Amino acid sequence: MVRHYSMALIFMLVIVTALVPAGFVLASSDAPAAHGEHVAASAHGAAAAPAAPASTTPWWIWPLSLFVVTFILGILAVLGGVGGGVLFVPIVGGFFPFNIDFVRGAGLLVALAGALAAGPGLLKRNLASLRLAFPVAIIASSAAIVGAMIGLALKPDVVNTLLGGTILFIVAIMITAKKSDFPNVPKPDALSQSLNIMGIYREESLGKDVEWHIHKTPGGLALFIIIGVMAGMFGLGAGWANVPVLNLMMGAPLKISVATSKFLLSITDTSAAWVYLNQGAVLPMIVVPSIVGIMLGSIVGVKILAKAKPKAIKWMVIGLLLFAGLRSLLKGLGIWK
Repeated sequence: MVRHYSMALIFMLVIVTALVPAGFVLASSDAPAAHGEHVAASAHGAAAAPAAPASTTPWWIWPLSLFVVTFILGILAVLGGVGGGVLFVPIVGGFFPFNIDFVRGAGLLVALAGALAAGPGLLKRNLASLRLAFPVAIIASSAAIVGAMIGLALKPDVVNTLLGGTILFIVAIMITAKKSDFPNVPKPDALSQSLNIMGIYREESLGKDVEWHIHKTPGGLALFIIIGVMAGMFGLGAGWANVPVLNLMMGAPLKISVATSKFLLSITDTSAAWVYLNQGAVLPMIVVPSIVGIMLGSIVGVKILAKAKPKAIKWMVIGLLLFAGLRSLLKGLGIWK
């Protein structure tokens, strides 16, 4: 299964490389694109600007650095149940000399690649629930298309500020939550019963099987409309919001929420990624090494996830979201460029 996903991604990369015009070039992350304009238009407009000093750094340093960084992010993203894109965009956008438009476009593809690489292992271990994922995926992926179009029309500072505030709010909820490893669900609601959303998985840290079901399904599915819009708008995937809703609101165990969230990204991010690809916000020099790194890191992360304790995963999620939220908020406010 992993081999099949790898071949599919390689084929996708070949298509992306052929579709992206050769005229797209790297630009400084500090050079903003014009509000509401096509990414290609900003690239043509940059030709009229004063030429930047030539860099003495060999070109291959940046793809190699991207590979190393995204390999580490791939491991952490699986353990935290967040898309690699939610960390990829602020880190690469802040510390690599790439235009932020190309970084946002690559972020969705990076999150998508990590989800595809981790998906087979999560399903094999019965951690990702298809019964829970499919109703959510249909709603979130449709909303992500709308969100992607809105995001491309907003100024980057506005997007970063809104994203940072949202993530920090989610972190506050997770920190104050009394139960999250194995939420107490007294009785499944009628909608979850009709959709047969329930299951059983082996909890290695406890050495026993854990049965689970969910409640508050209508409200949870409604929230995924907002999550889908925000995922497409920010170009960061949706793992940062999937886990809190699945776990804290709907009552799925933390491991099921983390694994199902990772699987969901392979569906939701695909919808939003096509919008960014259609706008030309994809550069193979950024996407290719990043996808390879995130795939290999995700495979390693899946093996670690099966043996990790739920409480450790919870704090991993909080740490990842806190860092990403602060980075995005400070960048949006112009404090941390």
